[in-house]
Amino acid sequence: MRGTARRAVGWKPTLRWAALVALLAAPVWAVQPDEVLDDPALEARARELSKDLRCLVCRNESIDESNAELARDLRVLVRERLVAGDSDAEVIDFVVDRYGEYVLLRPTADGSNWVLWAAGPLMLLVAGAMGLVYLRGRSRAPGRQENALSPEEEARLKQILDE
Repeated sequence: MRGTARRAVGWKPTLRWAALVALLAAPVWAVQPDEVLDDPALEARARELSKDLRCLVCRNESIDESNAELARDLRVLVRERLVAGDSDAEVIDFVVDRYGEYVLLRPTADGSNWVLWAAGPLMLLVAGAMGLVYLRGRSRAPGRQENALSPEEEARLKQILDE
């Protein structure tokens, strides 16, 4: 009975730790209360735009998730442009003009980026073609001869083995 009672009580601290870890592992948005716009529609647009813009300090984090000062500046900039009446496309264009296309988490597939987008599949096709050429050449190569020794070599080998 005593061991059963300990086991029944022992799961509660484990549950508390699991809840704490789950809360800490939940995504924490870096948007500060002073950044939030009064208009819920504009704030929703700002959040959507912020999810598509890369933090230039944190690399693969959006500015909506990053706590870096530059990310905060970009969030404020996006909100300022929205309040000024810019459309979503105009806001993105403004940020890209100012910081370069690297700021986009999903780069466009046009212009010079088209080469980068096409390079992967193109290299895969080239590697596949090279593999086929290699395998075809190997299948056409003469087979291995069973008697690779000349008659003189066979006689010499038999003499050595007989000794």
